[in-house]
Amino acid sequence: MTRRLLLSYLALTALVLLCLEIPLGFVYSRGELERVMNAAKDEAESVSAFAALSIDAGRATQDLPGRAAHCAERIGGRVLIVDRSGDLLATSHELSGAESGNPASWPGIAAALRGDSTADVRTSTIGGVEYIAVAAPVTHGAERLGAVRITVPSRMVAERVQHVWLLLILGGLAVLAAVAVIGFAIASWTGRPIRELERATHKLADGGPATPVAITNGPPEVRSLAATFNRTAARLEHLLASQRAFAGEASHQLKTPLAALRLRLENLESDIALHARGNLDAAVTETDRLARMVEGLLAMARLDESAAVREQVDLDRVCAERHRAWAPMFEQHGVQLVLLGDYGGPVLAVPGAVEQILDNLLSNALKVSPPHSTVSVDLRRPATHERRFHHRPAGPARVELHVTDEGPGMTEEQRRRAFDRFWRAPGAPKGGTGLGLALVQRLTHASGGDISLRPAVHGGLDAVVRLPAAGDPTAPAARPLETTASP
Repeated sequence: MTRRLLLSYLALTALVLLCLEIPLGFVYSRGELERVMNAAKDEAESVSAFAALSIDAGRATQDLPGRAAHCAERIGGRVLIVDRSGDLLATSHELSGAESGNPASWPGIAAALRGDSTADVRTSTIGGVEYIAVAAPVTHGAERLGAVRITVPSRMVAERVQHVWLLLILGGLAVLAAVAVIGFAIASWTGRPIRELERATHKLADGGPATPVAITNGPPEVRSLAATFNRTAARLEHLLASQRAFAGEASHQLKTPLAALRLRLENLESDIALHARGNLDAAVTETDRLARMVEGLLAMARLDESAAVREQVDLDRVCAERHRAWAPMFEQHGVQLVLLGDYGGPVLAVPGAVEQILDNLLSNALKVSPPHSTVSVDLRRPATHERRFHHRPAGPARVELHVTDEGPGMTEEQRRRAFDRFWRAPGAPKGGTGLGLALVQRLTHASGGDISLRPAVHGGLDAVVRLPAAGDPTAPAARPLETTASP
């Protein structure tokens, strides 16, 4: 912001200087040229009057050469005096080859000898030098006695004009330098509260405390914005604190009544007739389902994006542990659980996220897998040389975790809706809550990865979880969470 304000100040100042100095320079150039011409005319008239007296008194050859030399020395130019027939009477310089011949044929002197005008101003080049020439007639009453020609080098005018242009440029640069210093101070003063507001916003977005910013500095609009930010940050911090407090309190308040309800239902088993035992079992099942739903909701509520820090997780070790934990349960249902793939290596993930992701995906796969089918957990790490060979853009390194089942699978529309909360596919097994995949997606995003559902090669569903490899400088930033819960 400071740079933009400073550039705007300098651009506006430069525009004003150009609008003022360029016309001023041209006006001075024209005025200087007119001043030199008027001075030459006055000098020509003065020499003409002196020559008329000298010629009338018969002293032209004695007085005019000295007068011509003195005048030429004073004006820095040349003076030439001729009689009525064009013969040379006096000159301040020797005539060059270009000036040889009858001076009466020169345009300025010819016009003066005719008496057509009191002065004839021309620009001519003599010996490669440009001159301003002024010719005036020498008269005594009505009688024409001769003509006077005065030439002044135009470089005198050019040097003066160039000097003025140089002064204008230097003055403009000095003004720009002063504006730059003053503008930088003003821009810094204006931008300081905005920079403080930006730092406070970044700190709040990164999960830091809502630090109030000063509202006594800067323009009124910035102070109003800072006051609004302070109120918004304080309200946001209050809402987040209330949400965290609710999640913590609800985790204790909801579990106890559900556990007591389940215990009372189990104690009623001995007092209920055999034909009513099915309803009791259904009530216990619904209680368990409600408990799992509460756990899922609490896990979703605890996903606080302001407090999570990713850490390195040994993906191979976690997959092996979850395989050992789930294999007996799969065997009880007649489903084989296999662990495939190459070395995955460490990945970046929120603590406990990989375990919960695997538990939810394996639980879903077990529910939909028919007996004598296979569920596979496959680790894949796309090699960098493969991406280059196929001319794919070099992005962050990721490790893919595939959980594939041989169940009924999902349609494209169902795969798009599978991550919605409380959504369950038609014909899905009873007992689900519709929160498992939603929680998996949140945990994956919090770890800086993504998840997608694909049709499996041999039928069923292929859940693909991509997590950033540890040690990759291009790994995306995570959306952090506060705590996690078991599925």
